[in-house]
Amino acid sequence: MFLRLMHAAAIAALIGSAAYVYGVKYRTIYAAEQLVKTRHLIAKEKDAINLLRAEYAHLSRPDRIQELADAKLGMQPLALTQIATVAELPEAQPKVDSIGRALEELGLDKDNATPAAVVGGATPPVR
Repeated sequence: MFLRLMHAAAIAALIGSAAYVYGVKYRTIYAAEQLVKTRHLIAKEKDAINLLRAEYAHLSRPDRIQELADAKLGMQPLALTQIATVAELPEAQPKVDSIGRALEELGLDKDNATPAAVVGGATPPVR
């Protein structure tokens, strides 16, 4: 009786291990198929990227852009009279501190003297 029970347990363990190995085998095959599919998708995307780069290189050719600019923008060629020398350029306008001017008008700049603005180079008094 004990021997029959041991044989039944051994057969059950054998069937269980066979089922486990069978499941591992098919999970491995499925994972390998997914890996191959992913590699194909990566190769396909790389081809698409290369195609887009080639198309961009074709569309951004300087001669093509020049033709489009001439046709669509209606620009005229630069005349020699349009070229100015440095002496003919207007003087640069002084930079305007609009926030500082607004603070001065409101009278809010008197208490905010910076150390560089203090006369005599002395350290400003502590408040």
